[in-house]
Amino acid sequence: MTIMNAIELFPTLRNLNRADKLKVMQFLVSELSRDEEPSLEQGATYSILSPLNSHAAAHQLAQLLEADEQKHND
Repeated sequence: MTIMNAIELFPTLRNLNRADKLKVMQFLVSELSRDEEPSLEQGATYSILSPLNSHAAAHQLAQLLEADEQKHND
């Protein structure tokens, strides 16, 4: 299999019809997106942030809801 660089591909890409050019664009965007996605390693552990059992967060949320309710009642 011969590997071509981008400059060698340009003439071929120019000769493609519109639909095929769009397919190439979609492929490249998909490849770039996949390269940027964080990957998870099998067997690794990851921390997950959650408000579960966070009484301070629940208290603060209750205060905000009460203040918002009073604001709308005035």
